Amino acid sequence: MEVVKRLSIKDIAKTASVSNSTVSRALRNSPLVNRETGELIRKLAEEAGYRPSAAARSLVTRRTDTIGVVVTNISDPFVAGVVSGIEDAAEERGYSVFLANSNAEPAREKRVVRSFEERRVDGIIVTSSRVGALHVPMLTQMEVPLVLLNNQHPSEAAHSVMIDNEGGSYAAAMHLARLGHKRIGYIGDRYGHQSDAERHAGYERALAEMGIAFDAALSVRGDGKPEGARAALGQLLELREPPTAVFCYNDMSALGAVHEARARGLRVPEDLSLVGFDDLYISQYLNPPLTTVRQPMAEMGRLATHTLLRLIMKEASSQIVKVPGELIVRASTCRPRETR
Repeated sequence: MEVVKRLSIKDIAKTASVSNSTVSRALRNSPLVNRETGELIRKLAEEAGYRPSAAARSLVTRRTDTIGVVVTNISDPFVAGVVSGIEDAAEERGYSVFLANSNAEPAREKRVVRSFEERRVDGIIVTSSRVGALHVPMLTQMEVPLVLLNNQHPSEAAHSVMIDNEGGSYAAAMHLARLGHKRIGYIGDRYGHQSDAERHAGYERALAEMGIAFDAALSVRGDGKPEGARAALGQLLELREPPTAVFCYNDMSALGAVHEARARGLRVPEDLSLVGFDDLYISQYLNPPLTTVRQPMAEMGRLATHTLLRLIMKEASSQIVKVPGELIVRASTCRPRETR
């Protein structure tokens, strides 16, 4: 059987009559190589079926061109949107992405982060993390750059990319108040920590600006999932003066609220207006389509990757990047009955 010799950088350099280092730079699209020479080298490499050795390159550059991404739950539609942006941005820069699921368990998340570090990934992105507050000593000792995406706790030990929670929730609550609602409920997430606190702060600020007295009984906590939101809405609807509108921590909570309202014979939005947060793909196809605050999920993933790559290259980068949300008004909100 004929043995096919693997083409090397040295072979390409000899054919192109350039140095080995020039070939290496050209294959990385380095601006240090003039355009004509770079195009010739890449053409020769492509025609010869050249495939770089990742192991050899990592020995020289001290980098593996890999990024570790830790997610809470791969089945979460928000996570899927974010990871899509991460993968696109990483691929553009020649990086591979390794994905691991933490199941929202802090101890497991810590183990996965440590495992990525031991495998010598160049950097790590952790989505919806609790690691920021629970494992600060670990973060300060890590030699691998880390970016937290929508982290639930602030941390000086890591960079972060996050949605402007307070600004987005303020817009959502203001929308309901301007429709004429005076009894506006909030279904939060008892596991949301910092993000829940910020979204509740935006909700409170909107009520204050509209002259609506804050009623603690109208603020309840679910679990960020439909099941928890159903129980939370049930609690709100059993009040002596139930809300005419509810702002939900996320779209999954709003989905549960829609089902609970219908189970109790209420119409959305005629009897109860509902607003979510995220703008998941399914939100526009609910019945009725959901008014929500859009998180640019793919863009946030791209920003997290760009931030991480700057850290890998030891370039200056903002400690916290906040991305504005956008209120998307659909058919799940309307004026309360008494004002129609």
